[in-house]
Amino acid sequence: MKLKFIPFSLLLLLSFGISAQTELECKTKLSNFHVATKSKKYDAAYEPWLYVKNNCPDLNLAIYADGEKILKHKIETSKGEIQLSYVNAMLDLWLLRKEHFKSDTPEGEFDTKACQLQYDYKDELGKTSIELFECFDVAFNADEENFTHPKSLYTYFSLMVELFDEGKKSSAELFKNYDEVNEKIELEIQNYSEKINALVEKVDNGGTLTSSEENKKSAYESYLKNYSLIQGNMNIIADKRAKCDNLIPLYTKDFEVYQNDSIWLKRSVSRMYHKDCTDDDLYEKLVKQYDKVAPSADTKVYVATVLFKKGKDDEAYKYLEEAYKLEKRPYKKANIALRIGTILKEKGQYSKARNFLSEALQLNPSNGKPHFYIASMYAESAKDKSCGKDNFHQRAVYWLAAEEAQKASRIDPTLQSSVKAYVANYLAKAPTKEEIFLSGLSGKTIKIQCWINRSIKVPKID
Repeated sequence: MKLKFIPFSLLLLLSFGISAQTELECKTKLSNFHVATKSKKYDAAYEPWLYVKNNCPDLNLAIYADGEKILKHKIETSKGEIQLSYVNAMLDLWLLRKEHFKSDTPEGEFDTKACQLQYDYKDELGKTSIELFECFDVAFNADEENFTHPKSLYTYFSLMVELFDEGKKSSAELFKNYDEVNEKIELEIQNYSEKINALVEKVDNGGTLTSSEENKKSAYESYLKNYSLIQGNMNIIADKRAKCDNLIPLYTKDFEVYQNDSIWLKRSVSRMYHKDCTDDDLYEKLVKQYDKVAPSADTKVYVATVLFKKGKDDEAYKYLEEAYKLEKRPYKKANIALRIGTILKEKGQYSKARNFLSEALQLNPSNGKPHFYIASMYAESAKDKSCGKDNFHQRAVYWLAAEEAQKASRIDPTLQSSVKAYVANYLAKAPTKEEIFLSGLSGKTIKIQCWINRSIKVPKID
C-alpha cells in the first residue's frame, strides 16, 4: 500500500515545485515589465507582462495598470488584424481585472472605457449604434458616480442623438438623456471649480502653490475646459432638436403623469426657460407647480421670470433676492448670483446686475463669465451720454470693457478665444492714438460717470 502512495507524493512535491517556480518567475517578470513600462519601453515590457498576466493574474494590480499602457501602445502602433487583436486583448484585460481586483475596478470607469474603445473601433468590431448606446447606458446607470470622462459622456449623448435622428428613440428619451448627461457634467464642473477655488484661495491668502499643486491646477483647468466644450456642443445639438413646437405638446401630455415629480418639473422648466418658450401658458403652469412641489432658490428664479414677463418687475426682483438668500452652498449660490445677474442685465438693470455678478465672482473665482458679462454691459453703455462729458470720454468706456473682459480669460481658460475676439472689438471702438494725442490725456486716469462709476487709465502714447 505504501508503494502506491509514493508516486502521488512525488507528484505533489513536483507540482509544488512548479508552482513555486512559476510564482518566482512571475515576480521577476513583474519587476521587469514594470521597470520597462515606467521607462515607456512598451515593446520590451510586452512579453514579460503577457507571461505574468497568463500565469499569475492575481499577483499585483500593476498587471492591469501597466498592461493598459502596454496595450494602448500596441493598438496605436499596429494596423489591421493585429491591431484588432490588441483591441480585443484590452477588452479582455478589463474583464480580467474586474475578476481579480473587483474593488479596484469601478464599473463606471472601466465599463465606460470598454464601451469607448468599442465605439472607437466600431467598424472593425462590427458594433451597431444601438449596441454601443446600450453599453454606455448600462455603465452610466450602474455607476454614474465614476462615469466621468468628458469624451465618453459626449459619446453617450451623441449615440442617443444618432438613434433619435434615425427614429429609434423618442423626443422624451432624447431630452431625458440630455438632462442626465448635462447634470452629470454640471456636477463635474462644480467638483473641479471647487478644487481650483481652494488653490486660488491659498494664493489670495499669501501662499504659494507647490509644483504638485500647480500640476493639479493645470489638470483641473484642462478638465473644466473639456467639460465646457462638450457641454456647449451638446447644447447646440439639443437646441436644434428642442423647439417650442415640440416641447410644449410633449410637456403638456406628460404633465398629468409627472406633475408631482420634482426632477421632471425642474428639467421641463429649465428647458422651456433656455429655449425661450416662456410666453406659453404652460411655462407658468410648470413654474408654479415646481415651486409648489419643491420650493428652492431655483424655483424662485423661475417664478421671477414669469413676473418679469408680466411686467411685475418689483415683485420679480423680490423673488430673485429671496432665491439668493435661500441658497447656502457657495458654488450653487454663485450660480444663482450669475443667473440673477444675467436676468437683470437683459432687463437693462446694469448696476444691480453688476452687484450680483460681482458676488458670483467672489463665491466662485474660477468662473470668468461674470467678468465677461460685466464687460459687455460696459460696452453697451459706451454711447450713453451720462457716462462721459464728450465723445472721447464715452468711448473710453471700451477700454474699461476690454480690461474687464481680459480678467475673464486670465481666470477661465475656457473663455480665451471668445474674450480675444471681444477685446479686439472693444479696442477697435476705443479712441485712436491720434485722438488720445489731441485730447492731451495720454497716460492720465479719467473717471467714467453714470452707473459704471469707475476709473480707467488712458493708454500712454509716445
